[in-house]
Amino acid sequence: MNTSIATLLEQKGGAVFTIPSTVTVAEAVQEMNTHKIGSVLVMNGLRLAGIFTERDVLRRVIGADLDPKFTPITKVMSDEVLTVGPATTVQQVMDIFTDKRCRHLPVVEDGRLLGVISIGDVSRWVANMDRVEAESLRQYIAGGLST
Repeated sequence: MNTSIATLLEQKGGAVFTIPSTVTVAEAVQEMNTHKIGSVLVMNGLRLAGIFTERDVLRRVIGADLDPKFTPITKVMSDEVLTVGPATTVQQVMDIFTDKRCRHLPVVEDGRLLGVISIGDVSRWVANMDRVEAESLRQYIAGGLST
């Protein structure tokens, strides 16, 4: 669990889906649906301005009875975005997901957006590590029992 998030980003690839801060909720949701993703980062030029998630759609748009076609994304996005650096460990990210009840963390270094780590990315990595460890143990046991 001491593996850095940079390792997961390398395996995942660097695709980051962003939208400008000038779009409406409907445009943001269309982008999320097109790419089959649960969140988009909202950018003001090259600066991270916020994050917009499926949860925001439910609570801040539908729950508030706002019209997505006319609601600016800046009105309903989370503008205080928690970010992590590439050296952050998988365990630290898992702790953040648990403590902050979030599902997506932008990875930023020196003000530059490197990618996004999701709870799904971490779950896949942990499951894969468990499979590798189980297979190693099976091979060790099988090798240790042969005469």
